[in-house]
Amino acid sequence: TERLENGKRVRMLVVIDEYTRECLAIDVAKKFTGHDVVEVLRYLFAVRGEPEYIRSDNGPEFVSKVVQSWLEYANVKTLYIAPGSPWENGYVESFNGKFRDEL
Repeated sequence: TERLENGKRVRMLVVIDEYTRECLAIDVAKKFTGHDVVEVLRYLFAVRGEPEYIRSDNGPEFVSKVVQSWLEYANVKTLYIAPGSPWENGYVESFNGKFRDEL
């Protein structure tokens, strides 16, 4: 969760390719639902192909039944980082820090 200059909170949905470390998507919104995540992933899978797995934190938008069902249908595994262990998702955390610094 980030804060704007006016104090309002926003969230970022960031998708990083772990192999190339390329940022594939950045969406900003007040909140994200599982449907929002599926919409982004559906587009990326169509453009880039389906990955073997998706690594994410345990945010409600990622563990939702909508996302789980869709990934199962797409035959894509899920790897969740342990709660309170952002280093397990280091590529995204590093990108987010650099991105914040640039804003």
